[in-house]
Amino acid sequence: MGQIFTSEVAGGIAVVRIDDPGDVVNTWTEQALKDFGLTLADLEARKQVLKGVIFISGKKGHFHAGANLKLLEHIDLKSLKEFVTVLNALFMRLEDLGIPTLAAIDGQCMGGGYEFALAATARMATDARATMIGLPECNVGVIPGGGGTQRLPRLIGYDAIQMILAGQIVPAQKAYALGMIDRLAAGGSDLLAQARAYLEEIVAGTAALKRVPPDFSKLDDMIAMAKDSVIKATRGREIPGPMLALKAMQTGLKASLNVGLAMERECFFEAYQAPERKGMINTFFLKTHSDKPQDLITKGAVIRPINRFAVLGLGTMGRGIVIDILRHTGKPVLVKDLPEAIDLGMAFIHKILSGMAEKGRLKASVDDLMQLITPVSSFTEAFKEVDCVIEAVFEDPVVKDQVYAELCGVVLNNCIIASNTSSLPVDRLAQGVTNPARFAGAHFFSPVWMMQLLEIIRGKATSDDTIHTLLDLCAKLKKRPVVCRDYPGFVVNAMLRPYFLAAFNLVEQGVSITQIDQAMVNFGLPVGPIRLIDEAGIDIVAKALAERIPQSLANVYQAGRLGRNKNGKGFYAKDGSVDPEVLPLINPHGLNKELDASEIQNILFPPFVETGKVLLDKRIVDDPRSIDIGAIWGIGFPADKGGPMKWADITNLSTKLFGATFY
Repeated sequence: MGQIFTSEVAGGIAVVRIDDPGDVVNTWTEQALKDFGLTLADLEARKQVLKGVIFISGKKGHFHAGANLKLLEHIDLKSLKEFVTVLNALFMRLEDLGIPTLAAIDGQCMGGGYEFALAATARMATDARATMIGLPECNVGVIPGGGGTQRLPRLIGYDAIQMILAGQIVPAQKAYALGMIDRLAAGGSDLLAQARAYLEEIVAGTAALKRVPPDFSKLDDMIAMAKDSVIKATRGREIPGPMLALKAMQTGLKASLNVGLAMERECFFEAYQAPERKGMINTFFLKTHSDKPQDLITKGAVIRPINRFAVLGLGTMGRGIVIDILRHTGKPVLVKDLPEAIDLGMAFIHKILSGMAEKGRLKASVDDLMQLITPVSSFTEAFKEVDCVIEAVFEDPVVKDQVYAELCGVVLNNCIIASNTSSLPVDRLAQGVTNPARFAGAHFFSPVWMMQLLEIIRGKATSDDTIHTLLDLCAKLKKRPVVCRDYPGFVVNAMLRPYFLAAFNLVEQGVSITQIDQAMVNFGLPVGPIRLIDEAGIDIVAKALAERIPQSLANVYQAGRLGRNKNGKGFYAKDGSVDPEVLPLINPHGLNKELDASEIQNILFPPFVETGKVLLDKRIVDDPRSIDIGAIWGIGFPADKGGPMKWADITNLSTKLFGATFY
C-alpha cells in the first residue's frame, strides 16, 4: 500500500498531498493516522528551515471526508478510544507546529476532514459547486470527535452551534461568509498556486488573520434556545447525538481548549455507545443507497425515453404527480378528467407551483410550466404521442378497468402504463391492459411534491424494461424507489395494517387514544396510529382492512365519521383533543386499561418487523433495506432508529423473534 501523505519542499514551503491510493476518497484510517504522524514528525524536524506548509488533496474535487463510516460502524469502543485519542493528538501537534499551515480545500471537506483543516492556521477553498464544507456527525448519531465542537465555535461564534446540531454542510461561498474558511480560490484555477501566494501573505503578516475571540457570555442562553429547538424538531425526544454535542459545547467553551477537547471526547464516546448511532448510520447508508435509482437498473437494460406524459385523474394524487413531472422534467403532460375537475386541478397546480417559484425552487417560470399541460376530457388522438401514462383515478378496479379499456384503444402498444394505486392488486389491474408487460404499479405518497418515496410494483407480467424505465423516471422525479412484487398493501401499507389492528386492539381493551398516539410519538413517529387514520381518512382505512376491520373502527365508520380532514368528524375534534362523541363508539362498556409508553411501544412496534419478515420470506422484496426505506420515507419512521428491520436488529428483537438478524 502506498503512502497517503507525501510531501515536497519548494521555495521554503512544504506541500503535503493527501491521497489514499486504496480509496476514491480520503478518510481517516489507521494507515492514514500512521502516515500523518510520520509527516508531522518530518515537518517538526524541518520547521526551522520551512516558511510554512500547505495541505492539499491529490484527488481532484475531494479534500477529505473525515472518518470512514464503515470503520465507525464496526469498531469496538476500546479501539475507537485509542483511534480518536491519537487523531486529536495529531491535530494538536499540527496546531502547535510553530509555522503557518494552510489547508487548501477543493471539493468535499467534511467531519474529521474539516476538523483537520480547523487545526491549521488558515483555510482556503475553491469556489466551485463540488466544494462542500461542514461537520455532519450529528446526522449519523455521533458528534464531532476531532475538535469540531471546540474549534469551530471558537472560530465563528454562536453560528457554529446550529451548524453542528443540524450536521450542516455548506458551499464555499457560505463557508467564507461565516468565517469557516479565510480565502476563496476561483473555481477552475490553479489551487496550489493560489495557496502558495496566500501562504506567503500569511508568512509576511499581510493576510489579516487576526481573529477576535467570540464573546461567549450568553452561551448558556444560546445553548438553552438550541436545545429547545432540537427537542421541538424531535417531538419531545432527547436524541443522544445533539444533546451530547450541546453538552460538549456548553461545558468545553467555558474552559481551555484542552479541557474542551477532553469533554468533547467524553461526549463522543457516550454518543457512540447509544443505539441511535447504529440507527442513524444505517439511515445514512439507506439514503446513499436510494439517492441514485439508476444504480438499481441492470447494466445494459433498455430504457424507454419518455418525452410526453399523460396523467389520468386530476384529484389529490393526480395533481401532485403533474406538479412533480412539470418541475423536475419540464416535459409536456396530457391530463384527462371531467371539465369541472380539470378547472379545480389546474388552479391547484398553479397555486403550488407559484409557491415554489416564490421560494426559488423552479427552474422555469410558472406560466411556462402551465403551458406544458394539455387538459382533455376524452381520449383524444393526442394520446398516441404519449410515452408514459400514470393513472390516478378512483380506487375501484371496475372504474380502472373501464379507463384501461378506453386508454389501450388509443395509446401505442409500447406506451408505459402505471397505476397510482395504494393497495389494489397490480396483477388484477393488469388483466384490463393490453400488453400487460408494459404495466406496473407506481404508488406515490401524498403530498406528492413533498414525499420522496415511490413504490414501484412489479406484476407477474411486468417486463424488466418497464421496471427499469420506471426506475429511470423515479430518478428524474427525484424520488426514492422501493421495488416490490405484488402483495396486499405492497410494502408501506402492508406494514401499517397490522400496526393499526394492534392499536385498535388496545383501544378495545380500554387504553386511551391519547396514550396510544403519544406513546408512538415518543417512539419517534410523526403521529400516532389513531391520528394517522383520522388524517388519512377513516373510510380509506376501513375499506383497506375490509374483513379484518376491528369493531371499534367499524362503529366509527358506520356512524358517518370519515376523518377530521374528510368531513370534520373523526377521532379528534378541531382543537386536537379526542372527540367525546367517539368514545361510546370505540369503548361502549367503559373499559379502562393503563399501560405506560414503553409497554404500548412494545406492543405496536413488533407488527412492523413481523410484516417485514413476511415480505422477505415471500420475496415481495429482496432486501431488508427496501422495507426500512419504505418505513422511513413513507411512514416517517424515526431516522435515528434506522428503520424497523434495523432497529429490530439493534434491540435484539429480530434474534428474539426469529433467531437471526436481518442485516
